[in-house]
Amino acid sequence: MLLLTASAVINLASGIYQSVDAKEGGSKVEWVEGVSIIVAVVIITLTGAINDFQKDRKFEKLNRKTDERDITVFRPSNPQRIPIQDILVGDVVHLETGDVVPADGVLIDGFSIQCDESSSTGESDLISKIPATHVTAKSLSSCGPFILSGSKIASGVGTFLVTSVVPSSSYGRILMSLHAEPEETPLQHKLGVLAKYTIDGGLLVGGVFFLILFIRFLVDLKNIEGGGKAKGEEFLDILILAITVVVIAVPEGLPLTVTLALAFATTRMLKDQNLVRLLRSCEVMGNATSICSDKTGTLTQNRMTDKESSPDRDKAIIPPAANVVASLPHPFKQVIKDSILLNSTAQDKSTENGMEISGSSTEVALVNFATKHFDISNLSSERARLEIVQLYPFNADKRYFRMFLKGAPEIVLDLCTQQGLADSISEYSSQSLRSIATAYRDLESWPPENTHSPGSEPSFNSVVHDMVFLSLFALQDPLRPEVAASVRDCQTAGVRVRMVTGDNFLTAKSIAQECGIYGPGGIALDGPTFRKLSTAQINLLLPRLQVLARSSPEDKLRLVTHLKGLGETVAVTGDGINDALALKAADVGFAMGIAGTEVAKEASSTILMDDNFASIVKALLWGRAVNDAARKFLQFQFTINLTAGVLTMITVLVGGTSASVFTVVQLLWINLIMDTFAALALATDYPTKSLIYRTPEPRNSSIVNISMWKMITGQCIYQLVVIFVLHYAGQSLFGYHTEQQQAQLQTMIFNIYLWMQFCNMFNSRRVDAGFNFLEGLLRNPAFFFVQSVIAAGQIVIIFKGGKAFGTEPLTGA
Repeated sequence: MLLLTASAVINLASGIYQSVDAKEGGSKVEWVEGVSIIVAVVIITLTGAINDFQKDRKFEKLNRKTDERDITVFRPSNPQRIPIQDILVGDVVHLETGDVVPADGVLIDGFSIQCDESSSTGESDLISKIPATHVTAKSLSSCGPFILSGSKIASGVGTFLVTSVVPSSSYGRILMSLHAEPEETPLQHKLGVLAKYTIDGGLLVGGVFFLILFIRFLVDLKNIEGGGKAKGEEFLDILILAITVVVIAVPEGLPLTVTLALAFATTRMLKDQNLVRLLRSCEVMGNATSICSDKTGTLTQNRMTDKESSPDRDKAIIPPAANVVASLPHPFKQVIKDSILLNSTAQDKSTENGMEISGSSTEVALVNFATKHFDISNLSSERARLEIVQLYPFNADKRYFRMFLKGAPEIVLDLCTQQGLADSISEYSSQSLRSIATAYRDLESWPPENTHSPGSEPSFNSVVHDMVFLSLFALQDPLRPEVAASVRDCQTAGVRVRMVTGDNFLTAKSIAQECGIYGPGGIALDGPTFRKLSTAQINLLLPRLQVLARSSPEDKLRLVTHLKGLGETVAVTGDGINDALALKAADVGFAMGIAGTEVAKEASSTILMDDNFASIVKALLWGRAVNDAARKFLQFQFTINLTAGVLTMITVLVGGTSASVFTVVQLLWINLIMDTFAALALATDYPTKSLIYRTPEPRNSSIVNISMWKMITGQCIYQLVVIFVLHYAGQSLFGYHTEQQQAQLQTMIFNIYLWMQFCNMFNSRRVDAGFNFLEGLLRNPAFFFVQSVIAAGQIVIIFKGGKAFGTEPLTGA
């Protein structure tokens, strides 16, 4: 484009000189061609700049959305969720496992808090934190109360006082440096390689074309009339024409198409509850072959409700919770109430509709049970009755926590002196119910004797034994109504869905059957069994493995690694801090926007804003739409590249520069259509339902498939035949012999060629073997806008283009 601009300036200067030097009454429009070329270059450049500006604005908006997250603060004492940007010095902030600390501060209350400060200090070991009131000179050598922004809470819960915020915090400068340029996506890399070959080919063809014309120019140099000025103009025409052929051959709109498609897709995906953090995930998801999905919140509604409960281990039939609670003596009710309310990270807040409980779905369900059956009006005041002397946060390995013990029933019962509810637990699990057991133990003092060394806290295992079983709750997390259909859609699209969950084996299997993941011939395993399998055994089982229950994050990571080793493109969902490795290892990592920890979100490439499996299906369709956008553009552009290049070169080589089927300005108008306009029109299509019936494409598949080559070849043959017939036989066919009629014939040829491209843009909306190229057209207003601009521009050029475009108005006569 720079060479063309320079040549146009020279052409303009020459034209102005000729116009000034023209004799009285002679033509003074020699400058028009130079001006026309410069105007065309300016229009192409401005249009590209505007598109880039709009694209950058969309990505900037998306980046701001990615940086948004909320955190719980106490103002003045009531918990409330606010954006991290609104945190002020002096705020008291709640922390729990998986949080990313938003500001510097001092820990004022907490239990078993350990921080990963590697992002700030480079220290990979976890750092223990204790409240400031517990700090002694001796304890400072091993742990302290200072919380650094940017560090991750690896375990524990607590609150800290904010002392500095971004950008003054220790992590502020690092956060400011995180806004890097978007990385090159796999599709962009493929297109970059293709563009390089196309550019090299275009330069080679343009160079050979120029060389042939230049040699012919030298041979005919003595025969050119008009002296040195005429010879200079002839050479300049050759140079401009050769450069224009190169401009036509170079796919300038190729990178624009991908970035526009990604910008459009990521913006629309946000409305479909997919927040794309890494652009590559958008297109990679289109060719995913396997999805490893969590159960809770993704396949289910993540709204736990108590179905049944029982403190009686000897009853074979578990009665409704209300009947059980009504029959309990008051002291026993108090113990159950305390086991729920004190042993919980759920928070309450006042709203217009009364008290609202927030926290994990299990915690919320149990607290709602307590408020419903024990007449509790204020959670905070109930908790204030008793002092919590020690709290052991939930641990994914132990699956239980705190002195009021709650967790997986089969684990809790093993720690109790009362057992015998295994049958009830199995029955609950087979009905897709989640079982939660509670237990307690009375202590004479805290800390108990012989459970700790001086200056340290009692270990968990030293105090959690000889527990008394208290109650068993059955919680229901209903399946999302749209999940079964979404799973079927994935299977139709050639994507295998596997459930990977930490839930009970029977519960997971039941839910998987209900949503269509687990079926005849499928295999369901639990984590301990999976860990014992060799690599060869896993590879043998993977094609039939559909459910992995009671799995740890390490199991999920191992599964993902094996699937990728077999050549699959893997998508994974995760919400916990320990899911970060699997999310990073997967080709596409989906973190939960509602239930997910900040660590999981940072490790992910896409965030599910609604934690819904159906949103993954939408991401799959958008990924395929992005890949299709590039193919549509290539199909359309290659047709113009080949036809315009062949037509221009052959007509010039046969008849000379003055015999070119298209003028330079006409070629630039064609270039504007095939690059910028085509990118706008073809990169903004919404996904169509037919995309679900395709199978994923291999990683090394060609960007231009067989169906596209068939369409390109057919269009090229058709267009070349029509234009060559009109160009070389049009005068005899239509009886055009006068100079004006011949000019009208050339205008008609240009007009017909342009309308061929107009119609071919509709055809290019389909890059597979389907016939319905109008599918989804009404959902793409940008396509209609672009086509309207092309049609209006062409009409103006034909009737008003005149000398600038080398056209003669068509009269129909």
